[in-house]
Amino acid sequence: METKLHGWHISQGARMVDFGGWDMPVQYATGPREEHVRVREAAGLFDIDHMGRFEITGPQAADFLQRVQTWDVSRLASGRAHYSMLLNDAGGVIDDIFIYHRPQSWLVVVNASNAPKDLAWLQAHARDFSVSIRDLRAETCLVALQGPAARQALQPLCPDLDLGGVGFHHVVECTCAGARIVLCTTGYTGEPGYELLLPASGCAELWNAILESGAPQRVLPCGLAARDSLRAEACLPLYGNEIDESTDPLRAGLVRAAVRLEGHDFIGRRALAALALAPLPELLVGFQMVDPGVPRHGYPVAAGARTVGRVTTGLWSPSTGKYIGMGYVESARAAIGGELSIVIRESPKAARVVARPFYTSPHWR
Repeated sequence: METKLHGWHISQGARMVDFGGWDMPVQYATGPREEHVRVREAAGLFDIDHMGRFEITGPQAADFLQRVQTWDVSRLASGRAHYSMLLNDAGGVIDDIFIYHRPQSWLVVVNASNAPKDLAWLQAHARDFSVSIRDLRAETCLVALQGPAARQALQPLCPDLDLGGVGFHHVVECTCAGARIVLCTTGYTGEPGYELLLPASGCAELWNAILESGAPQRVLPCGLAARDSLRAEACLPLYGNEIDESTDPLRAGLVRAAVRLEGHDFIGRRALAALALAPLPELLVGFQMVDPGVPRHGYPVAAGARTVGRVTTGLWSPSTGKYIGMGYVESARAAIGGELSIVIRESPKAARVVARPFYTSPHWR
């Protein structure tokens, strides 16, 4: 599958890869490290049109969302957004999502590879509610502008809105580069920025307008490699790595961020409540390599001669200058400062459990 900007990426010589069935740019000529640094220091523009997005309307839309996801939407005023999850009956993560409360509807954004199964799952549960679910992927485009200079780059294109007055995790409608868009102050990099939903017909025009407007701020187009290293430094989970249907929000340390156990009876709540009563067998931790070595997804984590866990994400961190990673380990091995080994090509390399996140942006107000 191709995004609406696929032709632009090809014309710019982007290196393309398959990502969840989508032909996506992994990097441009500048390279992933420069793209990463540019987002941390200025701003980067990402094609995220592969992400799933569904509009939910109807008199029971809020009741429906209270049932199918983990955040208490009665606490989510119009114009606000929040991170959340879809769980199965056992508390496993079907997907992690973002919910946006618009004046007359709700917008749900899901992971690209999970969009078909998420839509089918939501539709199956919608039968008990007076709601309508509309798949917006074909008729809209989704892009993200991330970094401390994002507001400065975007403001000239949004004459009817003071971007400085739009707080974190909000959603508003405005005119941007002549197109009517939905502007969301959310992102996946650990930096301030925006995710922009707009009609598909205006995607290339807005993309080019942002690059032109952001030229004084050195805005770069960025690919999947930079997106992954940015989210990893901020310890934002990747579905299929840190979370999936065999994991739960408790072990992943995501309850505070995504779950309200009180206030509504969502699918998976009873299973989570039961899991919370007993010691967890494993926990997601952050680690830093002590010995030279590149940790990779799936590598064993050991303590002495015994395997005690597995790596979920590992890479070189441009912002810290270290090899870092996340992984699940036995709870007894999860204390900060604990010594572990990452088994790299059958050779154990020393690592140390460290606090998450690895990097916190200084640009948040």
